Amino acid sequence: MLRGSVVITGGGTGGHLKVADALIDEFNKKGIRPIFIGSSNGQDKEWFQNDKRLRKAFFLDTKGVVNKNFFGKIKSLFQIFLKMLKCQDIFDDYDVKKVISVGGFSAAPATFAAITTFGCKLYIHEQNSVMGKLNEITSKFARKVFSSFLTDSEVKDYPVSEEFFDNARIRDDLKTIIFLGGSQGAKAINDFALMVAPKLKSLGLNIIHQTGKNDYERVVKEYEKLSIKVDVFPFSKNISEKMSEADFAISRAGASTLWELCANSLPALFVPYPYAAKDHQYTNAKFLEQKGLCYIARENALDQNLLLSILKKDNYLISKKLVDSINCNGAESIVDTILEDE
Repeated sequence: MLRGSVVITGGGTGGHLKVADALIDEFNKKGIRPIFIGSSNGQDKEWFQNDKRLRKAFFLDTKGVVNKNFFGKIKSLFQIFLKMLKCQDIFDDYDVKKVISVGGFSAAPATFAAITTFGCKLYIHEQNSVMGKLNEITSKFARKVFSSFLTDSEVKDYPVSEEFFDNARIRDDLKTIIFLGGSQGAKAINDFALMVAPKLKSLGLNIIHQTGKNDYERVVKEYEKLSIKVDVFPFSKNISEKMSEADFAISRAGASTLWELCANSLPALFVPYPYAAKDHQYTNAKFLEQKGLCYIARENALDQNLLLSILKKDNYLISKKLVDSINCNGAESIVDTILEDE
């Protein structure tokens, strides 16, 4: 029985927001409309501004501290402090008793507010194989930390939306390739897709390509120059349907996309973002590769012959093994654990 209100906080990028979305869905199934606290910067508003599943949504003017100079860091930290005070007022107004952080710079004010508010419990979902700086600091104050990578996590299954499981199938044939650069897109993957597209088409393979918003127009023009028909789009909230059409993926290795591909039983070649904090995308993918569940290539190793050699392998076996790599009740297990913690 939940006493008071629950807050879900975090975001900034699609990976964090996907976790928030899955948890919001699960709370709604249990008749609870959570409050969302995110940032007015990043993608938070785009995802949740008019979401009817939420009791209330707040978007605060906060920015990240990473990759800023000394004065930029001081300014960002001061902003976080001011918004932390704002969150404390929100907690008081809505009788908030539990706060779940899904990470990202958007989570900082409400996370620190949870730590400094008497009677408020903090829970953290760490999505990556290497803990982010904010979670590293605040996890010491959390009641529980959930992770699919940490060995001591109480709930190990990633909170992937049901649609990825619903659209899953064992791939026993190769007809369609999907290129995924994450919610922000990835120029290296876009360029690789354009390079190999003529060869893939000559083999009779179809191409699905998520480009990211910033590179969409360029990629469309390049495909037109090649006279190749491709299902190309900047970003889609129905990405599970696109994945279900594909038989193999070339993808970044953000945690949400990685586990969505697992849930969909879709074999993949992961191309980690080389500038990710602590190289966490590489270690995300390495976690699966060591189990024989994927392939990995650094950006500078991307090569047409490499891809073709991988496509010739028996990826049916990987697809079959992916079925047991993740359970479909990750979000349910996390929410149940939080609600039962009194």
